[in-house]
Amino acid sequence: MALTPRVSGQVAARAHHSPAAGLVQKIGPFFAIGQVSGGPLLIASLLALAIVNAPFGADYVRLWDRPISLSYGAWTLSRSAAEWVNDLLMPLFFLIIGTEVKREFVKGSLASWRTAVFPVAGAVGGLVVPIGIYWAFNHGTPTQHGWGVVAAMDTAFSLAVVAMFTTRLPPAVRAVLLAFAAIDDVFGLLVIAFAYTAAIQPWFLALAGVAYLAIVALLRLRWVAPIPYVLLGLAVWIGVFGSGVHPTIAGVAVGLLLPTRSRLSGRGFAERVQRPVDQFKEAQSAAEQTDDAEVAAEQQERAQTRLGYIHEMAAATDEAAERLVRILTPWVSYIVLPLFALSNVRIHLSAPAIGAAMHAPLSLGIVAGLVIGKPVGFLGATWLATRLGSATLPEGVTWRMVLGIGGVAGIGFTISLFITELAFTDPTQTELASLAILCASLVSGVFGYLMFWHAARVAEA
Repeated sequence: MALTPRVSGQVAARAHHSPAAGLVQKIGPFFAIGQVSGGPLLIASLLALAIVNAPFGADYVRLWDRPISLSYGAWTLSRSAAEWVNDLLMPLFFLIIGTEVKREFVKGSLASWRTAVFPVAGAVGGLVVPIGIYWAFNHGTPTQHGWGVVAAMDTAFSLAVVAMFTTRLPPAVRAVLLAFAAIDDVFGLLVIAFAYTAAIQPWFLALAGVAYLAIVALLRLRWVAPIPYVLLGLAVWIGVFGSGVHPTIAGVAVGLLLPTRSRLSGRGFAERVQRPVDQFKEAQSAAEQTDDAEVAAEQQERAQTRLGYIHEMAAATDEAAERLVRILTPWVSYIVLPLFALSNVRIHLSAPAIGAAMHAPLSLGIVAGLVIGKPVGFLGATWLATRLGSATLPEGVTWRMVLGIGGVAGIGFTISLFITELAFTDPTQTELASLAILCASLVSGVFGYLMFWHAARVAEA
């Protein structure tokens, strides 16, 4: 999500070839190919914001609202273009989130029980306090049911801010934020599932459960071929989608299943391929030295057989989770997230709307919930958990860094905008909520950046 050490080194090296080396190092993390990056999402968001507020903005919105239908005989499934992006593409992003979180909990900075409790406690505080603040502003009003808007954070943007300090902050900061973001997003998705879903279809949910258990069974059997996993993953998505629950939950759930350990260790690889390598060399040499075409063909076939064996053993040293993340990240960074922004950012900026937002309980509750509630809830809950002895502050992480994590958690952009569309049917309420989310995300991003910047300076002193 943020930058791995290898990608960080690549960014630093590229900066030396540019006359604006400092600028390249600052913006490089926002456009890193090897990790999910926030740069393309930021550009798409700004572009969508500009288009929506242009004279032809209404036509642009209608373009994304046009239905795209799939039909077979009497069966028809119709969704708007924006809904297809949300339902079909965004689960890929959350698949990566689930995979990254499992890796951190299994063998990363959160591998011990007490460090794992740390982000879980923070996620609980980062959910309860913002919702409480929103309710304090909106209880008893027609907008009180919109509390889910402050429940989740924008993972891509928050991790992009942390990526700017990847060489100046300990790796545990990224791990804690990643785990907090995943748990927070799962809470947000559960809010969507149970608070803003009209009806749940149990048979489809059962289909998702059966397919999910089948994936677990194949993993227990150490099944290697990827096709069954792909088909079962699609079945999980279809089941969750058909049940009425938002299908991004399917992405997180499947991601948590992916193995984070290779099937074959480096030593095991060396032991298994030593003899096949010798046999490959012998067969290749025999094929090159003989004048008999039939013998040469037989030796070439034998060499290719050994080469196939070596190739499969090499593949066994690769983690399934890491391989999937490596394949998906460029598509998610440069296609999925930008399309989400282009289709979902529909914030109209006008003097009357901004004036109304400054006094409406709805917008005030959202801004206070995200800007104040997220950092206070995360910091307070994690501090309490450490004081009670149930959690431990991860190695190298300071409380100022924790406050920075809580700060960037207030960037509620993508998921908050999505929940807004579900929570409010009144266009005026939707507009007020969207303006508040934009304002809160900007303030939270700046606040988090300043906290990390100050923490990095203190750590380097």
